[in-house]
Amino acid sequence: MTKLIYGGQAVPEGVMFQSKTHMATAIRRTNGDIDYFDMPRPEKPFLNKLKKIPLVRGNVAILEASVYGMKHMDFAADRYDRDPREDYKIADEKSSQNTAKVVLSTVIIGILTFFIGKFILTLIPVFVAEVFSGVISGKFGQVALETLIKLIILLGYIYILSLTPMVKRLFQYHGAEHKVINCFEQNRPLTVENVQSESRLHYRCGSSFILFTVLVGFVLYMFVPVDPLYVRVINRILLIPVVLGLSFEVLQLTNRLREVPMFKFLGLPGLWLQYLTTKQPHNDQVEVAIHSFNHLLGSEKK
Repeated sequence: MTKLIYGGQAVPEGVMFQSKTHMATAIRRTNGDIDYFDMPRPEKPFLNKLKKIPLVRGNVAILEASVYGMKHMDFAADRYDRDPREDYKIADEKSSQNTAKVVLSTVIIGILTFFIGKFILTLIPVFVAEVFSGVISGKFGQVALETLIKLIILLGYIYILSLTPMVKRLFQYHGAEHKVINCFEQNRPLTVENVQSESRLHYRCGSSFILFTVLVGFVLYMFVPVDPLYVRVINRILLIPVVLGLSFEVLQLTNRLREVPMFKFLGLPGLWLQYLTTKQPHNDQVEVAIHSFNHLLGSEKK
């Protein structure tokens, strides 16, 4: 029997977990209580067919995660710093707006934010590398410089973000999410003590995916022209879905091979990045993550 695979993401003051059929979020309120939000994963036959196509399924997974993830982020953002006695204001605030437009704009903003970020991370290094083309020339040199600049931007951006109190707490919940999944996959009871003893790193993490887009891009760009500049810019833009699709496949492959000694190293770069995107959680944060995961399991049984 194949063991079910669970994933998740951190949200403000909480964690969202998901399976193939359900999603659940738990957050810590200002009074110490834990609130929940759960929803079944909508059945989309057409998307399910696309998820079976290599390269395509990665892009579909990203779009789906953006759409559903924003709903859980919205739930947490509305409540994490609000006195529970004032929750009635949420409904009033929502009712004063066109709900359909709000939901649609939230989804669009989430998707656009991801792709705009990807465009920036893809194109800025191209122009910077071009500035140094007189010093570092040739396809290999330019692509290598482009990749190095991309890594510097990525790592620098994440590091600076991690210094802010809010993002630091978000990264702690990210660590708690990984610890819970690791504990579950080790078939250990989900107690705070057991979960805290687990690693805060995980092979399937989206952070690893982001890093793989940089590394996969380096290889892929070796097969397309870098001159003139406008051709380079065009092929970088057109190849974004290909890079995303290939990176998703690499992420899945490294997860499948993580127990094979001679291939285990393939996933190490992604794990190293998680030292930046996850932080050691406190016990109360781990408790929230456990509640979220148990709530998901309960939802699946209903």
